[in-house]
Amino acid sequence: MDKNKISIVILAAGKGSRMKSAKAKVLHTICGKEMLYHIIKSSRIISDDITVVVAHQKEVVIKQMSLYFDDINFVVQDDLNFPGTGGAMKNVCTKNEKVLVLNGDMPLITPQSLYGFLKSDSDIVMSVFDLQNPDGYGRVIIDNGQVQRIVEQKDASVSELQVTTVNAGVYAFSKKILDKYIPLLNNDNAQNEYYLTDVISMARADGLKITPLLVDEEHFKGINSKLDLAVAEEIMQNQIKANWMNSGVIMQLPSTIYIEEGVVFEGECIVENGCRITGESKIINSHIKAHSVIEDSIVKNSDVGPMAHLRPDSNIEDTHIGNFVEIKKSSLKGVKAGHLSYIGDATVNEGTNIGAGVITCNYDGINKYKTTIGKNVFIGSDSQLIAPIILEDDVMIAAGTTVRSGKILSGELAVSSAKLRVIKDFYYKFFKK
Repeated sequence: MDKNKISIVILAAGKGSRMKSAKAKVLHTICGKEMLYHIIKSSRIISDDITVVVAHQKEVVIKQMSLYFDDINFVVQDDLNFPGTGGAMKNVCTKNEKVLVLNGDMPLITPQSLYGFLKSDSDIVMSVFDLQNPDGYGRVIIDNGQVQRIVEQKDASVSELQVTTVNAGVYAFSKKILDKYIPLLNNDNAQNEYYLTDVISMARADGLKITPLLVDEEHFKGINSKLDLAVAEEIMQNQIKANWMNSGVIMQLPSTIYIEEGVVFEGECIVENGCRITGESKIINSHIKAHSVIEDSIVKNSDVGPMAHLRPDSNIEDTHIGNFVEIKKSSLKGVKAGHLSYIGDATVNEGTNIGAGVITCNYDGINKYKTTIGKNVFIGSDSQLIAPIILEDDVMIAAGTTVRSGKILSGELAVSSAKLRVIKDFYYKFFKK
């Protein structure tokens, strides 16, 4: 469908008290991004007119979404005087003749899952699904293929609570329907709220047809608790990993792997079991070995792990990173760091070998400093490089050496060691044996 033919309104004003959290409900994350982010991202594929209705923690929600999107309209709901989903729509103005209303707690919605709403010519299309356990959902009363009314669980009678057809919470309205009925809403109900579902009742009373659209629960799953959040994240994880495996990435025991939404793979890549790759990481023609963690980093033509940790802003190219090596905010090109090392705030150039137990000491308790290591540098095991420091090309650092701030020139060997002392029979004296 042409993006200019549909407007989308996302209701993101609620507190989400059942989440039992001080954080706004729509800002809880799934696969590395806020729930609201996922919904806006999908919405932008099918519409160029997106409005997000906010209230609870509105400043925080607007600020966070503005980090990702610069073309979203935000409307602040007067939730004190006009609470509820109907109240949320009172000050919304859309530019297109068809309006799709989504909830901000449905992060699994995809553009494909919404196409059924866009194809219908009905004045009102509403989503429904059948649940074995409908607890928590509004019940939908359908007769002769048309929606007769919707009853919120809080207002349902005993017989209505037995209905298993429930409201999935997504609607498509013609703009004229909203313009006519939103001003007529009242809050004469148990919760004293203005319900968007009352538009259905009024339109039905006026003889208009309301078409139900059966949708799948997986994509339209609402998040109302931390348990729901975990279930939804597992579903999205399976989708993310299936997409990348279908694109050619090898994943060993994929159920044990965690890949966030912003991660990108290119070329021939292998990810072994137990790995966690997060943020905006990019993996290019590389092998990530078991139980490694990569955060907001680039790995190109390299192997990492097992049990290695790339912290944010690391750039690894043509490099071997072995087990128990931690890299933070550093660039390594053509380097070998086999095991048990920490490289932070550093630039390391090709041909350099970093021995076991080497540490860049980049933090003095107040400030962080840079380490620059040239080409073909050999750093012996258990050495400490105290930044700021420069090791020029073709330098050797003897095992166990502490190199303090300064510069080691090309061709030089740096050695710092105390003369070995051997005290005869000390063991027996100490333990009185």
